[in-house]
Parts: sequence; structure tokens; C-alpha cells
Amino acid sequence: MADLVQTTVLPSEGRKLSRRELLGMGGALLLGGGIATGLRWASQRETLRAEVFIGKAAHYRSDLVSIIREGLSTLGITRDEVRGKRILLKPNLVETAHGESHINTNPTVLVAAAEVFRSLDAADVFVAEGQGHRRDSWLVLDESGMGRAIDEAKLSFVDLNHDDIVRVPNAGSWTQLKELFLPRAVTEADWVVSLPKLKTHHWAGVTCAMKNMFGVMPSIIYGWPKNALHYQGIPESILDINATVKPALTIVDAIVGMEGDGPIMGTPKPLGAVVMGRNFPAVDATCVRMMNLNPFGIPYLAQASNHLGPIREENITQRGEPIAALRTSFEILDAPHLRAVAGR
Repeated sequence: MADLVQTTVLPSEGRKLSRRELLGMGGALLLGGGIATGLRWASQRETLRAEVFIGKAAHYRSDLVSIIREGLSTLGITRDEVRGKRILLKPNLVETAHGESHINTNPTVLVAAAEVFRSLDAADVFVAEGQGHRRDSWLVLDESGMGRAIDEAKLSFVDLNHDDIVRVPNAGSWTQLKELFLPRAVTEADWVVSLPKLKTHHWAGVTCAMKNMFGVMPSIIYGWPKNALHYQGIPESILDINATVKPALTIVDAIVGMEGDGPIMGTPKPLGAVVMGRNFPAVDATCVRMMNLNPFGIPYLAQASNHLGPIREENITQRGEPIAALRTSFEILDAPHLRAVAGR
């Protein structure tokens, strides 16, 4: 991500943008972007290939460091590749509710990932998120337990909703947006690593590695909960964000996921897995199959096929545990737009 072409940096020449200016840009996105028209559907002949690692982790007391280290090794990620890099760990922090720890990425997964990257001589490992619901990031960190874990692991945290803004060309073309506004921390990281919680989603069908990247988009520009992007279309926005940010790796917290009315109101669903890969559509398609759902019923995955990665099972090489060993049926809302996801 550090080699991303940057066109305009805000604030420029040391001047801080006013809240009115920032909100004005967000309003322009809402009014000028319109609703994206047309869908780019999956190619009938998918030629891209990718590898996905599935590690078995029965609970959060499992040796997650060893599992993540094995996953990196299996995917061919070596110390030489990691050494000297600035690693941004992007968990999924959406909302907090007492006793509802299955809503967000479990802190133990994040801390284990940080430990592994540090052991491979990364120059810096830090945590960054721009949650879309609660505006007080520090309250969300505190209530989720993530803040304490970050402090104990001596990691720094960047609030992506309020970081300095960099204007970059939109590398995708699914929405009508010609450029995207990204936090400086995202553009300056060498690797953006997505650490999502595996969940059903009442609009997108499933939220995993690709949908988790919504959280890198600054709410001071796009609104809460990223309303400007919702107007552009959730599937289309997911595709443009991933095409532009080009995240390097995902480590999915599928130890305890969520089914039903996700990503907030659903119920916990144990799956007992950590899923890893460099190619996000391939990882998401694998996770959807582990949930016994249909990846081709999810618009952003169907559109990603043969553009951002493979989603056909025959084009994804599974490493570690086989899908069948951990496949667990997840319930999804019985809504017309989600029936294809459930195979109905």
C-alpha cells in the first residue's frame, strides 16, 4: 500500500481542514455520486488461482501464534518478505454490547498476529480501525476489550475516522467515484492486514475479509455508518475499496462467528477455525463454503470473480484443514435479497 499513487494530501501545507470543509466533501460524495448502476458479474471462465490456509482452533485459548505462523509459512510468507515492513492490523470493531463478544474480532487473534509479525522482524506493527457505528473509537476500544489488549501488547492505535486524509485515484470502476479519500496511515503502511470476524450480514450476505475493508474509509468524509458508500452500493463500494487499497493478507477470526441478523444483532456460532490468505475473494469464498452458504449468491463475490480473484472452488488450492472437516451451517435471514446466499 505504501507505493500507492497519491494525488492530493489533505491537510496540505500544514493547514488543518475545518470540520465544515470535511463534512462538505462528504456531502458532495452523497449528492454527486448517485447510486451506482449496473453490476459486473462473474466471468463464465475464471482463470485466476489462489491459495487459502485453514487452521483448526477450537477456542481462543488455542495456540494462535503457532497457527498463524504455520499459515504464513504455508502461504510462502517468509521472514525476508516481512522484515522491515510497516504492518497495519485492521480488526473488525463495529459495535459493543455487554456479553456480546462475538460482534468484534477477538483481541487474542489480533495480539497473536502482532506477535508473529514482530517475530519476523517487521519494522512496525500497529492497529488501525474506523468503526462505522459508534463515533467514540476509544469507548469502543475500552468496551470491546481491544484497548486493554493493545496496551498490554504495547501496540499503537490509529483512529482511521480522524486521521489525516489522502486523496487517491479509484483503482476500481464499480462505483461512480473517480477517487477515494483514505487515511494517511493506510497509504503509508507497507501491508494492510485484514483481521475480520466471520459473520452473516443483513445487506451484504456475509462479511469477512473484503467487507472488513469498509472500516479503512474515514467516517469524517463518508459519514456514519459510511453512508456515502452505501449510496454508491455496498457491493460496488467493497470492490472499489479492495481494488484501491490492495490489502496484503487476511487472518479471519472464524473461531466463533455470527449467524442470523449479522453483523450486530446475530447470535454466536462456533466454527473453530482461523482462515488465512493473500487473495481476499478466495478467502471469502472459502469461508462462505465453510458456512454452508453459496458464494455466487453474494454480489460482491460474484463480481470479484476473475477481476480481483477466484471464487470457484476448483481454482482455490486449500491448505491446512479441508473445508469439509469444519463446515458448519450458518443461519441467514430469510429475506428476498439473501435467498441466493442460502441456496434457496
